[in-house]
Amino acid sequence: MKTTLTKNFLMIFALMAFSVGVKAQMNIEITGVGQSLFPVAVMRFVGENQLPVKVTDVVRSNLTRSGAIRNVESGSAELGWDINPDYKSWSARGADALAVGNVTKLSDGRFEIRYRLFDIRKGESLGGLVVTVGVEDLRLAGHKIADDIIQKILGERGIFSTRLSYVIRSGKSHRLVISDSDGENAKPALASNEPIISPNWSPDGKKVAYVSFEARKPVIYVHELATGRRTILSNQKGNNSAPSWSVDGSQLAMALSKDGNTQIYKINANATGLQRLTRGSSIDTEPQWSPDGQSIYFTSDRGGSPQIYKMSTAGESAGAAQRVTFKHSFVTSPRLSPDGKNLAYIARVSGAYRLHLQDLATGEVTPLSDGARDETPTFAANGRYILYATRSAGKPVLMAVSIDGKNKQTLSLPGADIREPAWGPFMD
Repeated sequence: MKTTLTKNFLMIFALMAFSVGVKAQMNIEITGVGQSLFPVAVMRFVGENQLPVKVTDVVRSNLTRSGAIRNVESGSAELGWDINPDYKSWSARGADALAVGNVTKLSDGRFEIRYRLFDIRKGESLGGLVVTVGVEDLRLAGHKIADDIIQKILGERGIFSTRLSYVIRSGKSHRLVISDSDGENAKPALASNEPIISPNWSPDGKKVAYVSFEARKPVIYVHELATGRRTILSNQKGNNSAPSWSVDGSQLAMALSKDGNTQIYKINANATGLQRLTRGSSIDTEPQWSPDGQSIYFTSDRGGSPQIYKMSTAGESAGAAQRVTFKHSFVTSPRLSPDGKNLAYIARVSGAYRLHLQDLATGEVTPLSDGARDETPTFAANGRYILYATRSAGKPVLMAVSIDGKNKQTLSLPGADIREPAWGPFMD
């Protein structure tokens, strides 16, 4: 009992120390935004000046990061959600849309944020949102409002209220972090003196599967984010690696070496029903479930060098795997876009490992990076951005790039080795 309590104390201490460490400011550098940005004025919401987090600051920052919207200078003046705007005046100031709102503290201590968006060109209201949150979720309220503005203006779902996971390495310390999509509000999920790799979000965003070496070998865990409860998904002989959730969250695909060379398996999410899917003398790894739930993409050297293949989720017993990539001689790290139309991967080009995007219908491949050490791509929930680990000016960073390659954002933590990103799903 004493040993268990000591271990628990050490874990709590490690997480407390880490909690302080992750409060370091995430730096975000945005480059390559488009020239035709939609101008939006976001006025200070009435009643937010005394809050520890100003909702409008979060909204404005998100819209700037969108690469499609420009904030019209709005100063510190407040405008409530029930105003009747002077459309001509706002048009003269260069705004095509206007966001206004109120923040009201409720009797139970929570806050009601009520906002409305106006189309200045058409002179009409586009509606709005009412979000009720505790003080700890004021940033989330700002993210939801920014998502709503993106939806109303661009007609696509915003991803500001989604979350990221990534691993920070410092000396022998490895820390799995959960943060907002902008890298802010980072919170520790796990701290270990052994490597943590391959985090992968469950479809409902409530769990993350990952590989931890804390048992001095690679073991796959499933981690419930709300409770911190962890369960072992796979601890077979040899390597247990590369977990990937099925679309409905009932199963995971993974790579195991229990029978010799590394092969693809699937298993129920409750760690039962292990089933081998590939059977060959090659190395098969990095499985990824297709969004339609019909196929599993994976990396294999069965043709002599690593390439991406796909097979039925029933395995190769239901039909031979088909090669998918042909443009490069060395390809790894397959990731499917949420709509299943695009495949992101890392290809070796003249000795450099770079992010590429393949249109699965046409086979056309687009390079998205001129880096040298890109790795572990992950799609945003709306499929418009890809986040990956790379190096910039010799330092490890996370880079987000739009799938057309025009908008790039660098996320870095001063002095931190940041890697293994995974972008979470929509939460509703």
